[in-house]
Amino acid sequence: MPEPEGRPAGSPSPAPHPRPPHRRGSHLDAPAVRRWCALALDALGRAREDIDAINVYPVADGDTGTNLYLTVESAAQAVEAVFAAHETDATLPGLPDAVRAMAHGALIGARGNSGTILAQLLRGMAQVLTTPRDTAHAACADGRLLALALRRAADSAYGAVARPVEGTVLTVATAAADGAAEADGAGGADCAAVTRAAHAAALTALGETPRHLAVLARAGVVDAGGRGFVTVLHALVEALTGEPPARPAPRPVGGLAAPSCTAPPPAPSGEPVGDGADDCVPGEAAAGSPAYEVIYLLDADDAAVARLRGRLDALGESLVVVGGDGLWNVHVHVDDAGAAVEAGIEAGRPHRVRITHFAAVTAARPDTAQPPRERAPRAVVAVVPGDGLADLYAQGGATTVHHRAGEPPASGELAEAIRRAHAHEVVLLPNDPELRHTAAVAAEQARGDGIRVALIPTRSAVQGIAALAVHESGRRFDEDVVAMTSAAGATRHGEITVAERQSWTTAGICQAGDVLGLVDGDVAVIGADLTDTARTVLDRMLSAGGEMVTLVLDDEVPDQVADILERHVRTTHLAVDTVVYRGGRQSSPILIGVE
Repeated sequence: MPEPEGRPAGSPSPAPHPRPPHRRGSHLDAPAVRRWCALALDALGRAREDIDAINVYPVADGDTGTNLYLTVESAAQAVEAVFAAHETDATLPGLPDAVRAMAHGALIGARGNSGTILAQLLRGMAQVLTTPRDTAHAACADGRLLALALRRAADSAYGAVARPVEGTVLTVATAAADGAAEADGAGGADCAAVTRAAHAAALTALGETPRHLAVLARAGVVDAGGRGFVTVLHALVEALTGEPPARPAPRPVGGLAAPSCTAPPPAPSGEPVGDGADDCVPGEAAAGSPAYEVIYLLDADDAAVARLRGRLDALGESLVVVGGDGLWNVHVHVDDAGAAVEAGIEAGRPHRVRITHFAAVTAARPDTAQPPRERAPRAVVAVVPGDGLADLYAQGGATTVHHRAGEPPASGELAEAIRRAHAHEVVLLPNDPELRHTAAVAAEQARGDGIRVALIPTRSAVQGIAALAVHESGRRFDEDVVAMTSAAGATRHGEITVAERQSWTTAGICQAGDVLGLVDGDVAVIGADLTDTARTVLDRMLSAGGEMVTLVLDDEVPDQVADILERHVRTTHLAVDTVVYRGGRQSSPILIGVE
């Protein structure tokens, strides 16, 4: 079994690590990157709905704020993992480690057009900030290097977009780089001054985005992706200085006033632009626009990606390909989603494929002509490790969130699932001890929307099954939560998995390939055979008594294994019933529950 990775959960917050002895704001170091990620995540969480509401370009699907939040959450988790890895020797990671993790986390977690471009902006910064320098400056970057990083960010983002359009986040990022360069001058400015200038220039450029894009002017809004990037820069200023940047007073800039980040800009004439309700409704794709958004990670070499760009550019629009060093994030809007995925297969190995049908998004967002769907009294939201269990939970009335191996859901995904359940009261089942804090953050976000959420700290999908089995929406909420919590707590959970490398365990040293039997999260058995190890684990779990055994098998586990285990329970442990489910593809071959 792999040793604990120290993966963080939920929105990370800065920890009180010692700082290098330089003046606050003068340099960018690893702790500042950590603060930046945490502050940006918090700011995007607060601004998410506002940014979603002004998302009218390139497709008015109302998810730019959510996509940016999820992208930054992935970046922040990656940075937290780097700091966690250094806790054992009480050292701090270097700046290159922190910014490299931030960029990589954003790349693998990027969502939507805006998130993909933000990932490339962060990658461009990392390319400069990880450049080898002399030892004296290896731990931090000065103002000049930060200005160069912002310039590389803007240039690389333009290069990642197949057909760049002015009036978008690209324009705002270029203005930020220009402002940073002007502030740096001959190289004497510190990081705080450079970032303040970049933020101010970006804010001004944001106010001018409707000048470039008529769809923004008609809707009376600024570009949603650009506003998100301004929010990220705002967080960087606060991370470096300890104070948020002052809100500039509106002043005419080329005939257009620089807005706050919350108000749509006035028209050049000084009159309000109008609400644009007849021109662009959030959630509504323009006529003739592609029907699908396709996103996937791709393992491929540079030459294959160059060919892929050409093919996808011919297939659709809003093409953004970011990454490098063999790992890429591909985003495109197309009518033929299958062809877009097939192109990725020809180029390399696509994974984490996500396909969104824009019409389905529109249907899920009621417009003013339709009465809003009435909320259900109560719902259950559960994290599940495989398609088979997702079907099982759905049959029980639960809204499910998939937990793929190595891809734990972020708090933003759980919060969206809670909202998607569309109920006044929600019971949340994380079904994994490492997701407890992530689930707590999601529950807190949903409570801010007026949803009553109860988090039951289930540690395994089998505990969630037990809780769902006693769920009754007709009884009082508190009584239902107590009953579900009691059922989950009365269910011991086991797991049969395979060790990935040599490691210390509570049962001794295991080697790569050994079969491990876990009971309540601890390794209890180290074996060589899947079936024999499962029998031993069942005997240990049933030695303390039990009435029902639940087995959840991966699709690759043969049927005869289930038959052998059922027969073993029936002949060895009298009066104990066994139920078997197929969980689909899951991280462990067998999950065991004993009630």
